[in-house]
Amino acid sequence: MLQRALTFAEPALAASTPDEASRGFFDAVAGVGASYLQTRLYRRPVTPLTSATHFAAGGIVARIAPSTWQAGSAAFDYVCFENNPLLEAIRGGMTRYRFTDFAPREDRSFGAYWEALGEAGIADAVCATSYGRRRMIASLHLGFHEPDLAPDDVLAAQMAGLMLTERLMAFAANDEGEADDVRLTARERDALAWVAEGKSDWEISVILGVSETTVRFHVDNGRKKLGAVNRAQAVARLAAARLI
Repeated sequence: MLQRALTFAEPALAASTPDEASRGFFDAVAGVGASYLQTRLYRRPVTPLTSATHFAAGGIVARIAPSTWQAGSAAFDYVCFENNPLLEAIRGGMTRYRFTDFAPREDRSFGAYWEALGEAGIADAVCATSYGRRRMIASLHLGFHEPDLAPDDVLAAQMAGLMLTERLMAFAANDEGEADDVRLTARERDALAWVAEGKSDWEISVILGVSETTVRFHVDNGRKKLGAVNRAQAVARLAAARLI
C-alpha cells in the first residue's frame, strides 16, 4: 500500500511549486477515475468556523473542475455555503475522510447536495488535511466519477493526498523560513516505517523484538517530534521529506 501511495504522490514530491505539485498529483491519480481536484493552503480563521469564514480564508492553490463550477454558480455556492457538512471534519482535526462519511448518499436530506456535486463530476471524494503551526492548514479534495470506490484505491489516494498536503506545508514553511530539521531516533523511524506498511503495534513489536508498549512509545515520540496530529500525518510527513 505504501508503495502504491508513493507512486501516486511522486509527481507532487518532485515538484518545485505548489501548483505543479497539485496538478502532477491529479495526473497520477486520473487513471483510477479522479474527476476533480482542489488544494488549499490557508490559516484557520480565529473566528468561529462557519461556511462563510472557511471560504473567506481563501488559499486556493489549484482547482481542476468544469468551468461552470466556480463561486457564484448555484451548485458551487450551495455546497460551500448552504450545506457544507465537511466543516465537522476540520473541527475534529481529521486528516483523512470521504465526503460520504459526512453526507451519506442514502440519506435523502443530502439529495440536493449530491445533485450539486454531480455538476462537477463528483460522485464521491476523498479528502486529506495536514495541520501545521500558527493554524496553517493544507487540504486536498479529490473527486471521483463513480461512488463505489475500491477500498485499496481510497486508502492509497488518501495516503498520497496526505503526502501532497505535507508537501504544500513544506512549501509554506520554506517561504516563511520555518523549515525544521527533525531528528528521529533509529527506533522511532523504524517504528513509523512499519506503521506506514500497515503493521499493527503487535506485529511491529514482533519485528523489532520489543514490547507493544515500547512500540507505542517510539511511534508517539516520533509523531510528536514531527508535529503531527496522528500517525497518518506522521507517516505522510516522513514520506514527503523522503525519510521512508
